Amino acid sequence: MNFPERFSNLPAYAFPRLRSLLDPITPGGDPLVMTIGEPQHAFPAWVSNILVENLAGFNNYPPNQGSEDLLSAIGGWVQRRYGVTVDPAQQVLTLNGTREGLYNTLMALCPETKNGTQANVLIPNPFYQVYLVATLSCGANPVFVNATEQTGFLPDFASLDTETLDNTAVAYICSPSNPQGAVADEAYWTELLGLAEKHDFKIFADECYSEIWRDAPPPGALEIAAKVGADPERVVAFHSLSKRSNMPGLRSGFAASGPKNIAAMNSLRNYAGTPLPSPLQAVAARVWADEDHVDENRALYQQKYQVADQIMGDVPGYQSPAAGFFLWLPVEDGEAATIKLWRETGVKVLPGSYLSQDTDTGNPGSGYIRVAMVTPTQDMQRGLTQLRDCLFG
Repeated sequence: MNFPERFSNLPAYAFPRLRSLLDPITPGGDPLVMTIGEPQHAFPAWVSNILVENLAGFNNYPPNQGSEDLLSAIGGWVQRRYGVTVDPAQQVLTLNGTREGLYNTLMALCPETKNGTQANVLIPNPFYQVYLVATLSCGANPVFVNATEQTGFLPDFASLDTETLDNTAVAYICSPSNPQGAVADEAYWTELLGLAEKHDFKIFADECYSEIWRDAPPPGALEIAAKVGADPERVVAFHSLSKRSNMPGLRSGFAASGPKNIAAMNSLRNYAGTPLPSPLQAVAARVWADEDHVDENRALYQQKYQVADQIMGDVPGYQSPAAGFFLWLPVEDGEAATIKLWRETGVKVLPGSYLSQDTDTGNPGSGYIRVAMVTPTQDMQRGLTQLRDCLFG
């Protein structure tokens, strides 16, 4: 399959699509953007000092896999957070944001064929669109697994037929999930690890929202894999400072896995990746080592959960998220609700169908809108009140 054919059915990216939908319409009030998950809370005040102290590092090419300090800080964080010991030199790869890792890791580890047929890649639906682009780039077959209210807003991989699972090379899973905020518990991870072992596929665990939770820290793939004695090569876990530390512009993420996976990923990254500049690696090392600012950030989101519950609690079908910073609100038609809200109030949200793929059983996002709770609390309160009164009043 040549390049144009491979990408001919690629869905339009959500935000350009949203601009096409709403730009012709005059907003009915002061615009308030509640679409993109770009954290707005303050990052640690001491970050600027660390950066200034390390500016000379811009004179040098940065280490591709990550500096010793950064790798050590990440290894320490994994140990503190999940109780799992990883060898930073062999089981961690730093990333220029996890999007790079989620794409290139599939390129490095996914075969084009399995059992003599095109390899399957399982993708939760709704999904982060890099999962699909990576799958198509590999020449693999995307299999969308709907994550609905009936499945706890997590994909039910066990419901797939044996042939599909036998031909699967990789399963992507996001927990806490974007956009629904659902958390894969220990039982879910254990079942998925069992499926992966039985049918011999890898799990790519996108855990970028792991530190924004309401009542309890979500269990992680590495944590449960170690608990059940799974092969370290079975799981690749991805984490980022973007949400945890309100630093999406720093582009510091990492992947952790078994030594063989990391070696293959690093080999490709020598050619196809962009290492984080050394001064930014110094900043990232310090940020991964600090938890005080993470606790403060989480407390702000926990307040926002309470505000959302107070405003939206009586809305039919409203479910308060267990983690993350999105509301996944049921509506009759996501696009129609988005247009109505923008035209009458100036509040901008994202139709759920823009995050989902059409399937034989429909588009699981079509009856939802996604609302980001990243704006200052007062603005968020105003926006949710206007949204409730406009769409559900």
